[in-house]
Amino acid sequence: MNSREVLLALGLTMVLTLVMGCAQATPTVALPAVTVLDDAQRTVEIRGVPERIISLAPSNTEVLFALGLVDKVVGVTDLCDYPEEAQGIEKVGFVEINLEKIVDLEPDLVLYIGGAAQLEKTQTMEDLGLTVLVLAPSDIEGIFADIELVGRTTGTEDEAVDLVSELRARMDEVLSRVAQAKRQPLVFYELDATDPARPWTAGPGSFIDALITMAGGVNLGASAEMEWAQFSTEEVIAQDPEIIILGDANYGVTAESVEERPGWGVITAVKAGAIYPIDDTLVSRPGPRIVDGLEELARIIHPELFR
Repeated sequence: MNSREVLLALGLTMVLTLVMGCAQATPTVALPAVTVLDDAQRTVEIRGVPERIISLAPSNTEVLFALGLVDKVVGVTDLCDYPEEAQGIEKVGFVEINLEKIVDLEPDLVLYIGGAAQLEKTQTMEDLGLTVLVLAPSDIEGIFADIELVGRTTGTEDEAVDLVSELRARMDEVLSRVAQAKRQPLVFYELDATDPARPWTAGPGSFIDALITMAGGVNLGASAEMEWAQFSTEEVIAQDPEIIILGDANYGVTAESVEERPGWGVITAVKAGAIYPIDDTLVSRPGPRIVDGLEELARIIHPELFR
C-alpha cells in the first residue's frame, strides 16, 4: 500500500469513527414538559420523564410501586414499609425531613403530602431547586385522581388508568354487595387505646369514617366534632356498638385485652365476641390499598354477604 492509500485509509477510519461516535452520543428525544395542578392548587411543571423520585409519605410510595416505578424511587420516609422492597430504599426522615440528604439524592421529582405545615416545607424545597408535587386527597375519588396525576407526571399514564379501573371495579363490587344488606350495625373503630378508658377513634371527614359507611356500617365516631376524637368508656357503653374493630392491633391490642377493660363487658360487641383486628395501614393511607381496606371492613361488618 503506497502512502496515498495509507492516508485515504486513515481518513476513512477517522470519518467512520466520528460518525459512529455522533450516533452513539445522540440523546433520546426528551418528552415535552407536563404542567399539572396538584392537590395544594399549585401549578407544577414536570420537565421530561422523572428518573429519580423521592416519596415523602407512605401512601405516595405505595402509589409509585403500584405503577411499577420501583427502580426510579431513590428516597422514602422512615415510615415507608410497604411493599417490603421500600424498606431497603434510602431514608430521608419523616416529621423532620432531611433536606440535605434529599438534595444530595438529586431527585427529578419529590412527592409530598398536604397541610399547612407541609406547604411551608414545600416552598423551602422549591427554593432549593426541587420539583415538588403535593398529594393530599380528601376522599376515595381523590385517591384515584392522584394515582392518575402521578401517572401523567411519571410517564406511566396507561398503567395509572388501568390501576384505577381495577380499583374502581373492586370498589363497585363491594358497594353492590353491601347494597343487599338488611341493616347497618354500629361500629366502633379504635385507633389508639394508650389510655383504654379514653380510646381514640376516627370521626367525620376521615377515610375510616367514609370506608365504614361504604362497607355498610354506622361509624360510632361520626358523632364527634373532629376528624380524630377520644371517647370515654361511658360514652362507648352508652352507644353500645355491635362491632369493635381494632386499628391498634398492630401495636399489641387484642380482643382479650378489650374484654378485660373495666365496664366493657356489657357492650354488645364484647358479649358477642365481635371484636376484630385490622391492619390500620389499609384504611388510613390514601393509596391504592385503600380498596383492600374497604374489602376487609365489608367482610367484617357484613360477613353474610361475602361467604
